[in-house]
Amino acid sequence: MTIRSVRRTVWTGVLGVALCGTAAAAWGQTAGQDMKNAGHDTADASRQVAHKTAQTTRTAAHHTAHGTKVATRKTEHGTETAGRDTAHGAKVATHKTEYGTRVAADKTAHGAKVGAQETAHGTRVAGHKTAEASKTAAHKTVHGTKQATHDINGKPISPSNPPR
Repeated sequence: MTIRSVRRTVWTGVLGVALCGTAAAAWGQTAGQDMKNAGHDTADASRQVAHKTAQTTRTAAHHTAHGTKVATRKTEHGTETAGRDTAHGAKVATHKTEYGTRVAADKTAHGAKVGAQETAHGTRVAGHKTAEASKTAAHKTVHGTKQATHDINGKPISPSNPPR
């Protein structure tokens, strides 16, 4: 080995160490910067997630409030409608009950009137028939008495000798 070759070897080693040190330092600086960038990316991602979560929560709260208002209005409207329908049904039922009661009272009154008229008529007819039967019975009694009197006196009844 000559001095020249030793020098070359030394320079090559020094140059190699210098280059490796520079590359290692540059590479080390890149790794550190990558770590910093990763930290910033993580922070940015956390801020974006927090922002989106807050925005979604506000939207959900807004929709929930809107849905609650709509449900309240619809419940109120349904309750009012049910109340009106119930009142109307009660009113109709009252009118129908009142009408049915009036009709029943009218029919009862009519039936009582007709019954009284028929009873009065029947009583008159019975009275007339009783009077007629009494008249007939009296006539027959008178006739029978006269006949018996004629039979006892010996005068038979004939067209020339009618009963008096």
